[in-house]
Parts: sequence; structure tokens; C-alpha cells
Amino acid sequence: MDGWGGIDEFVAVARTGSFVDGAAALGVSRTHMSRAVARLEDRLKARLFHRTTRTVALSPTGRIFLDHCTRLIQERDEALALVREQGEPRGVLRVTCSIALGERFIASIARQFAVQNPQVRLFLDLSNRVVDLIGEGYDLAIRTGDLTSSNLIATRIASRQFHTCATPAYLERFGCPETIKDLGHHACLVGSSATWHFTDKDQVVMYRPDPVWSCNNGQAVLDAALEDMGICQLPDFYLSEALDRGLLRPVLEPYLSPAEPIWAVYPDKRHLSPKVRRFVSLLKSELPQSIQPWGETLAA
Repeated sequence: MDGWGGIDEFVAVARTGSFVDGAAALGVSRTHMSRAVARLEDRLKARLFHRTTRTVALSPTGRIFLDHCTRLIQERDEALALVREQGEPRGVLRVTCSIALGERFIASIARQFAVQNPQVRLFLDLSNRVVDLIGEGYDLAIRTGDLTSSNLIATRIASRQFHTCATPAYLERFGCPETIKDLGHHACLVGSSATWHFTDKDQVVMYRPDPVWSCNNGQAVLDAALEDMGICQLPDFYLSEALDRGLLRPVLEPYLSPAEPIWAVYPDKRHLSPKVRRFVSLLKSELPQSIQPWGETLAA
């Protein structure tokens, strides 16, 4: 009997949450899905799903088995791809990225990649949720800042600089902060990060402002700053145009924090896939040119 029998069907049902959607994902009938999973459960002598007339949920055994099956399928597909592709990218490439970075930069690079590699079907998921790459079947994530997961491979593809700034009108009215502590006397506009980063005497300083206004959208924070509502700290790609035009003025530049890294992150062994390797290479060549620190933009 085929040792793989039912595994693809089981993973498809687990990912989609139903036999109908799992059948659609694999392009087979619901009857085939039910029989394949049932035969797999018979071989294992264990229930993989709890079924009712309306819902399908993984059993405790199913949750454990899913992790192993997902890795098996990934490694099988990668091995087949290495033989079949002969170095030419093809198949499905699933990428996840934060909304702001994705909308401004990654989506255009992904379109460029799709044009250059017509045999790849690229799925780009823009979400601020931290996706489980292995469990949810993604090939690649683009993430910023410090990474905590040790079971993933990370390649630095670019960096972004945070600046603290306000409008000239606000600073004329309320004064310019000279030290980090001076921010306690100012109206602070806070985005998705509740902590602002600075450097003082080569030491990293984390400052938690008491916001007069906050929003988990960088553009909305920028708009509030441009309306003279207070001081904000945002990545340079939000601020560069306003700084170039003099609509915003940087403050506390002597306390500027180091640039924050931007990473391409992928599961172990996934870097062997030609489609992932080529997409990461394109990100490394195109993204730094798109995300230019404000100072470099002025000097150009």
C-alpha cells in the first residue's frame, strides 16, 4: 500500500477546516477525501479528526500528526522540485509580510518576480499576524527587528531607520525636545509599537511614551503629525517625503537608534528551492533601493 496514501488529503482538510474545501484544494471529490482520510485513520488505528454534521476539528493526535506530515510534504515537494525544475523556479510560492511594508514595497517586487518567472504562481498574504510558516504551509516571511524563532533560517535583505519628528509649527509652539526625557512634556503620537527606540552613549534606550493619540497604522500616525498634533516616531519610508519637503523636522537626532534589519525568513531546508532562492535574491537587490534612509535621499 502507498505509504503516502491519505497524508495529502489529511493535511488539506486540516488546513482548510473542511472536507469540501480540502477536496477543492486538491482538485478531487469529497468522497475521495473522506475515504482517503478514513483509510489513513484505519492504518494508524487513531482518530485524526473530531467530526460533527457541521464541523471538523483536529484531535490531539491529529494536531501532533499534522506537524510531522506538513514537514514530510514540504521535504518531499522540495526533493521533487530539485529534480524536476533543474534550477528553474516553478510551482506555488507562498509569501507573508506586514501590511505597510507589503503595500509600499514588497507587492511591487512580487509583481516583478511573477513577470520574470511565469511558471511560478505567487501568493502574497499581507497581514500583521505572525504566521506559523511550517504549520500553515508558507515558503517565506518578510519580518523586521529582532527574531526569536530558532527553527527558521533568516537572511538580511534590507534595513529601515526610525526617525522622531514633528511639524515646524508644533515645535515653534511647544519647543524642541533636547533629551529623551523631554518627551514627557510633549504630545506623543504612537503607532503599532508602544515603545520608541533611541541610543544614548552607545546604550540602547527604550522609551515608552504616554500618547495623546495612537493608531496601529503608520500612515494615520503620519497624518496626525502633519496636522501639528505632536511628535511621532516612524520608519523613514513613511517620513522621507515630508522631511524632504520640510513639512516635518527631525528631533533628537543625536539619539538616533541603529537601523532596524529587515529579514527574509524561511523554514529549514526551504532555501534549497529555486523559487525561494531567486525571490530572496530579488528582494536583496531591489528592496534596499526602495527603502532609502532619509539622509541618503537628501545626499543623492
